[in-house]
Amino acid sequence: MPKAIFLVLMQMLATPVVALTLDLPAQVLGEESRREVPGSYALPVAAFDGSTVPSRVVEGALDQRAYRLGSEGATTLALLAPLRDQVTAAGYEIVFECDSRNCGGFDFRFGTEVMPEPDMHVDLSDYRFLSAVKGKEAVSILVSRSRSAGYVQITRVTEAPLTTAPTAGTPATEIDLPDEVVAPIAAATVPGASGIGQALDQVGVAVLDDLVFASGSASLAEGDYASLAAVAAWLKANPDGTVALVGHTDASGSLAGNIALSQRRAEAVAEALIKTHGADPARVIAKGVGFLAPRATNRTEEGRQKNRRVEVVVTSTR
Repeated sequence: MPKAIFLVLMQMLATPVVALTLDLPAQVLGEESRREVPGSYALPVAAFDGSTVPSRVVEGALDQRAYRLGSEGATTLALLAPLRDQVTAAGYEIVFECDSRNCGGFDFRFGTEVMPEPDMHVDLSDYRFLSAVKGKEAVSILVSRSRSAGYVQITRVTEAPLTTAPTAGTPATEIDLPDEVVAPIAAATVPGASGIGQALDQVGVAVLDDLVFASGSASLAEGDYASLAAVAAWLKANPDGTVALVGHTDASGSLAGNIALSQRRAEAVAEALIKTHGADPARVIAKGVGFLAPRATNRTEEGRQKNRRVEVVVTSTR
């Protein structure tokens, strides 16, 4: 199977940073990235403890990339193990490593910084994570998979000045992060309720775009929602599958208030799915994450509208 090289090259002022080169274990089918200089990252250092994910904030030049790999059938350990070996060979010390159950499942996933679907897909019952440090540098690796592909997110923070403005006689911070030309990642949702089952099969998540809530309310308006019928049909066609209904909000207001509202909305959708469409309550959970997992900017009304949503996420196919 062809391999792809993940190459990070960073130069900070007059002091060069040693490159970290990771050989990915399969062909890259899609890639997305985000960069911040200077930036910060909450590096997880322990599993979800019942209220939060313990983390250590690291600051510097932040580079985060998500890869979709042509690795159908590969386990998450097969994806992570070669990357872990390369990180330790590069001089990093592993400070934390876990699988989905020991990490904290849903709560760890939504308590950490993960690029949004479809860039980074996370099966809540099948993922692995590690974090490592070397001096003032930090790196984390999150791997998961769908039925047809593997997913890898690599986050690296290296030293950088807290301001990017150059002073007299001092060159500005430079970043050289060459992008590979890769195929685009398929969209997480397919337009229309008829595409929800396909989206759940392909990437494990879909947005329920036709749901209607009264403004500021957690009550689901009465109506025949095609999206819920599609979810019920997927559950019937996949008798070993389980799903989470995840409520999201925009960033207006407090985190606690938004988490509470998104939780109540997710519960209202779960109730409708169970009572109206006959879904098995044991196979459906409801969670609210507030504004912790946006899919668009909160700086515009259009972005805020996209962030106010309920998603269905495949949590297990047992």
